[in-house]
Amino acid sequence: MSAPIHSTPKTAIVLAAGLGARMRPLTDRRPKALVEVMGRPLIDYALDRLAAADISTAVVNLHHFADQLEAHLASRTRPKVIFSDEREQLLSTGGGVAKALSQLEAAPFFLLNSDSLWLEGKTSNLARLGHAFDAGRMDALLLLAPAATTIGYDGSGDYFMDAHCTLRRRLGAEIAPFIYAGAAILSPKLFEDASDGIFPLTPLFDRAQEKGRLFGLALEGQFLHVGTPEAVSAAEEAIRRARA
Repeated sequence: MSAPIHSTPKTAIVLAAGLGARMRPLTDRRPKALVEVMGRPLIDYALDRLAAADISTAVVNLHHFADQLEAHLASRTRPKVIFSDEREQLLSTGGGVAKALSQLEAAPFFLLNSDSLWLEGKTSNLARLGHAFDAGRMDALLLLAPAATTIGYDGSGDYFMDAHCTLRRRLGAEIAPFIYAGAAILSPKLFEDASDGIFPLTPLFDRAQEKGRLFGLALEGQFLHVGTPEAVSAAEEAIRRARA
């Protein structure tokens, strides 16, 4: 077996272009990334985590109320923000990442949803991802949260994870113990032969799974699934309890 190839990425892509339909009416006049939790926009939590992980550059994609997001991030320097403009056409998650990749070097990168929010454990979860990622055997390393302890989530889960941390996506009526927490390290290899235009990330994750190159890392702490207006209040209550 070849030696692990560990190298923590220094760049990131932050997905912030979505319409946030399930967050209406909070997203009727602003992007979901600027919805506030405890008085702070969601994207600030994401970018502050990246800055703390010593990420130098983050590409942020734009579509819904793009001007507001550009203005909000105009003065940020850590990490340096570059915009990937999807004003003319929203490209979904996979297409958005593929477009943003053209602004980064061909190397593994962090991927973060702009609304991905969690309470940390003893160690930074992004640092843990960076330590665990092995480019020699992984095309994707996903941060996974236990569905049972996630605030604001009542679905059937996303993934099963075995003792070697390889992943299998939930099928049909199965109930999986882990949900994707909206943070990952991805290799550009994941996008080889990917189609142009609009497409989601899930088929690419499925292809990596088929090759045995899709892995997971269990989140330490607690994931806050901020998917609806009601979930904002639940997340704020969880943060207040943690601070107390």
